Amino acid sequence: MTETIDRNRTIMLGFAFVVLLALSSVENTLLFQNLSADFFTENPLLAVGILFMNNVLVASLILVGMTFYVGLVLNFFVRGKYERIVLEHPKTFALVFAVMILFLSILRGASILQGGVNVQALPMILLISAPVGIVEGYGIYVTLKKTLSRTMSMKDMVYIYGIFFIAAVMEVGFTSLLVWVTIT
Repeated sequence: MTETIDRNRTIMLGFAFVVLLALSSVENTLLFQNLSADFFTENPLLAVGILFMNNVLVASLILVGMTFYVGLVLNFFVRGKYERIVLEHPKTFALVFAVMILFLSILRGASILQGGVNVQALPMILLISAPVGIVEGYGIYVTLKKTLSRTMSMKDMVYIYGIFFIAAVMEVGFTSLLVWVTIT
C-alpha cells in the first residue's frame, strides 16, 4: 500500500514538474525578451523583485525536479550498480550541476547586455559576473545537496531563498555599476 502511494506521489511530482517547466519556459522567455540594461538603472527595486522571483522560480523548479528524480530512483528503478549513484554522491552532483547552470546563466546574461554573445568580452563579463555567480551557485548547490540527500526543511528553504535574494540585489547592483561605467 505504501509503495503504491509513493509511486502515485512520484507520478504527480513528475506531472507538476512538467507543468512548472513549461510555465517557467514561458516566463523566462518573456522576461529575457523584455529585459534590457536600462531596466536595472531605471527602477532598481523592481529589478531586484523581478530577479528575485525568477531566482525563486529556478530554485523551486530545481527542488521539484530533483524531488521527482529521487522518487523515480527510489520507487521505479531496480536497485543496481549505477541507478543510485547521484543519490549516493549528492555533493559531487550538486557541484557539477551548479557550475553547469551558472555557466549557461552567464552566457545568457552576456547575450542580454551585449545583444549577443561577444567572445572577446566574455572574460570581462565572467569576471564581473563572478560574485553573483558564486552566490547563485552556492544557492543551487545547497538546494541540490539538501534535496538529493533528502534533508530539506522549511528552515533550509528560507535560507536558500535568502541566498537568492542576496544574489538578486547583487546582480542589480553590479549591472547598474556596469551600465554606469560604460556610459561615463
